[in-house]
Amino acid sequence: MVSGSRTIDLRAKPPLAAPGMRIGLLGGSFNPAHEAHRHITLAALKRLQLDQVWWLVTPGNPLKTPTGPSIEERVASAEAVARHPRIKVTDFEKGQGSPYTADTLRTLKRLYPETNFVWLMGADNMADIHRWKDWHAIFETMPVAVFDRPGFRMKARAGKAAQVFARRFVDPSDAAGLALMRPPAWTLVTLPLSSLSSTEIRENGSTD
Repeated sequence: MVSGSRTIDLRAKPPLAAPGMRIGLLGGSFNPAHEAHRHITLAALKRLQLDQVWWLVTPGNPLKTPTGPSIEERVASAEAVARHPRIKVTDFEKGQGSPYTADTLRTLKRLYPETNFVWLMGADNMADIHRWKDWHAIFETMPVAVFDRPGFRMKARAGKAAQVFARRFVDPSDAAGLALMRPPAWTLVTLPLSSLSSTEIRENGSTD
């Protein structure tokens, strides 16, 4: 099936979602998945009062040179780390004909118009999200929860995206209702910090 300039594989389906559910979306290469991903996810389930979090394993990052294991291997890595009934790992994005987050989020909203999605990301990504294609649309499609990362809290708050959507910032004390808010709406969630990153784990040759 062709949608605009994208070829969509209808066999690549996301997990099931019922109307009214609150679902967080955590995208990334998961190369490899590690405990910091799980740490953020468990915090999101609790702090944002979510029913589930979906790990969207991407075919590739448009801002990075493709390297490393296949998407099937990375999905297996993510499933091994997730270890939670409310964390769903999916390679749905590989069938969408676009590597861009904004397109993925629009597709999910179209497929599940009555589901309350929240885009989850680290403060390191918030600091440079203005480099992403059609980044405004991410904030305008669904609420966004930004999770603190070592050394990036101030950079995230001072970044272009934070400035553009400054008036739509939600106090963290109200984060439990973020999923039900009309976008754009975003918050910054603080939590005990983990310095783990996929890059560091790959360089050390460890997936612990």
